[in-house]
Amino acid sequence: MPVRASINPLKWESEFFGIDSAILHISDDAPELRAEALANFPRVQVKIPAQQTDWLDALQQLGFQLVEGEVDFKLEVTDGTDPQAERATEQDIPRLRELAAQAFSQSRFRAPWYDADASGRFYAQWIENAVRGTFDHECLIFRDDSADIRAFVSLRQLNDGEARIGLLAGRGAGEILMQAAARWAYSRQLTTLRVSTQMGNTAALNRYIQSGASLESTAYWLYR
Repeated sequence: MPVRASINPLKWESEFFGIDSAILHISDDAPELRAEALANFPRVQVKIPAQQTDWLDALQQLGFQLVEGEVDFKLEVTDGTDPQAERATEQDIPRLRELAAQAFSQSRFRAPWYDADASGRFYAQWIENAVRGTFDHECLIFRDDSADIRAFVSLRQLNDGEARIGLLAGRGAGEILMQAAARWAYSRQLTTLRVSTQMGNTAALNRYIQSGASLESTAYWLYR
């Protein structure tokens, strides 16, 4: 079965990683995808629902390879515990960049698809942007007894009813980070909190389920 898709350039990612990149948007209205149409971009990404095995097979025939699986969760927001998270400021950015680069060094932006340090640089920039309120809207942190940052979570309001967790990291701090994220959403009168993680990240999968989230969908990322 052929895949029908449009090819859309990714300007920001192309500039950030130094690789001309594009992403596929699969649609019945799009032209049939052919290998020659992909040749203009050294890197082409596509995210497909995991149940669409016919798309998976067809894309692999075109040279795409599976990079990682993704699981998306949904949590209904209620008035729960407030763990008293602190809002990160610009003074926290250097330390947050360091922590994010360490925590997310093995994402879908890893080698051999990108440079060895690309994943760390990408997520360091993501958390800096969250502190500054661009893309994600805010970053919440917890400190240890020495006042060093021990855990952080970034959040973005999607619409009048929903928010999404961007980045969440901190060994042993998953419960309070989820509580802080839910409280942030509740304070904005939002009803739903969304979060995604890699299929292979069993610690995160267990944490989201234990926090009351339900699995909503699964997907695959493929690259060519």
